[in-house]
Amino acid sequence: MRWDQGVKQILLCDSDLVASALCCFATDLLPINGEIFVMELIFRADAYAKSCEAVVQKIDEKGVWLDRTIFYAEGGGQPGDKGVLIGPDGTKRTVANAIKGDGPETSVHVLAEDAPALAVGDKVTAEIDWDHRHTLMRMHTAMHLLCSIVPAGVTGGQVGLAKSRLDFDVGETTLVKEDIQAALDGLSGKDAPVTFRWIDDADLDANPELVRTMSVAPPRGSGKVRLISIGDDAIDLQPCGGTHVANTSEIGRIVVGKIENKGKRNRRVNITLEDPA
Repeated sequence: MRWDQGVKQILLCDSDLVASALCCFATDLLPINGEIFVMELIFRADAYAKSCEAVVQKIDEKGVWLDRTIFYAEGGGQPGDKGVLIGPDGTKRTVANAIKGDGPETSVHVLAEDAPALAVGDKVTAEIDWDHRHTLMRMHTAMHLLCSIVPAGVTGGQVGLAKSRLDFDVGETTLVKEDIQAALDGLSGKDAPVTFRWIDDADLDANPELVRTMSVAPPRGSGKVRLISIGDDAIDLQPCGGTHVANTSEIGRIVVGKIENKGKRNRRVNITLEDPA
């Protein structure tokens, strides 16, 4: 089997013997102590890609595995993408969800129950529901801005289409809704670029302060960690494997909702988008 050369891809397998081959340039592939899959996660580098051509590599109880995909897999508090896979016959097969497979860098396509079957080797066109994705991108980036304002560790969170929330371990700190709203209004109007870069696991271990989440570990296992930065002055800087807008101007106004008491130290801050469309 031959793959496009010069494209950085992630090698995934069930053997620790090939861990040193992670993040390599894949060409001819041979099985090593089990199944080997190369899956290029296009959304990691380009969250704005709406479609891609791919080849079916495997079909199992989880779903359809492709050699490359634009579908973000559910995880880290962000829902999976929805969309369609268009088969060789032109028939659209609804993708109800995308979930993680056996490795940290996989995205398996869960088809609707009534979707026509595909076969290994089929060439397909993968298309995401862009309105669904872009709303989640706006919401996810808005949560980064919220996180930058509240000086506390994050104990939980959920990105949603209509509402999102972050839970904070505030200790003795009192969160004031009006103060958070004013700070978000200032940040969302900054027209700040959202960029990413890769660091390795050793860099992350040497800078533990980058990790704000106390309940969810950053996506690791491939030898490198994706670091998201908002603004030239690093309004927010932390590991994140999700999808984000390219500029905070795309978010629109963020509205702070109810601040809920979730225990002695935990407070939940809910946010919505003033213009969710």
